[in-house]
Amino acid sequence: MNERGSEYKIEFVSSAAKEFRNLPLAVRQHLEPIINKLSVNPRPFGVKKLEAKFELYRIRSGDYRIIFKINDTDRKVLITRIGHRKNIYK
Repeated sequence: MNERGSEYKIEFVSSAAKEFRNLPLAVRQHLEPIINKLSVNPRPFGVKKLEAKFELYRIRSGDYRIIFKINDTDRKVLITRIGHRKNIYK
């Protein structure tokens, strides 16, 4: 956390953590910095609020999607899903 204490804590639901662990190593290495940057800015350029589920947000990276919730009060980002675009919304 930085000196101002303004960073968000990144947490995973257990199923998202398992999805992340099961991704190929190259994909995990690509997504990890993107996830880490959410702690500084949980709404960077390219993040979209999902219409069907009003509390969820999505960030795209190539063919992969990260679905997450933002709790501004507790300063937490909760990763709920990670996966390939063809499977993530099922």
